[in-house]
Amino acid sequence: MPTYRDEVVVLRTHKLGEADRILTMLSRRHGKLRAVAKGVRRTSSRFGARLEPFMVADVQLYQGRSLDIVQQAESLGSYGADIAAHYDRYTSAHAMVETADRLNEAEATPQQYLLLVGGLRALSRGEHAARSVLDSYLLRAMALSGWAPGLGECARCGRSGPHDTFVAQQGGMVCAHCAPTGAARVDTATVSLLESLMAGEWERVDAASAASSAAASGLIAAYAQWHLERGIRSLSHVSAPQEGDR
Repeated sequence: MPTYRDEVVVLRTHKLGEADRILTMLSRRHGKLRAVAKGVRRTSSRFGARLEPFMVADVQLYQGRSLDIVQQAESLGSYGADIAAHYDRYTSAHAMVETADRLNEAEATPQQYLLLVGGLRALSRGEHAARSVLDSYLLRAMALSGWAPGLGECARCGRSGPHDTFVAQQGGMVCAHCAPTGAARVDTATVSLLESLMAGEWERVDAASAASSAAASGLIAAYAQWHLERGIRSLSHVSAPQEGDR
């Protein structure tokens, strides 16, 4: 059986036997991977610490019949410790890797890998509010999967905006004619923030009010979970944005 190398982000791990772990990883070139890391739970393991969730590594794998086997691992990004030291970063990172884990094989592209690495790096550095990093990641991940929300034109009929109603099931902002009764109304500041989160305009994102940030977070969470067709469990632990968050 051949061996191969790839860059990976560790999404989650499961114990196997007394000393092994099964890793679920998003790779740069091979999509999502599941592999066994033998002996990584022993204190003598040479690369156990490099294969924890949120870590980025260059790995060599042996192609097995059902699960591949990790033979080597070299660290490319040790983000776990800086993320785990802060509750808001930790919960946001969990929501990000859970979202990445929900991607099907066709969606697990090199662009998704690079987006996740960039998001985890930003969380570890703490340059922006953790919830904002998560929100930007969710919007971009949805866009890369072909589900970019409509924010300017009506997502249903294409009528030019601006519009003031957001409906996740219809793909984003919709006009008054297409909006169902009771749909969430969105003010212009929140729509502008959604656009900035999508574009990565961090000066505008960082300057947004807590009210707009909280409103945008709620819309993004609803939108992502609708298109993933089931809830992102980690989102229930992520705190709403507060004034002064970074």
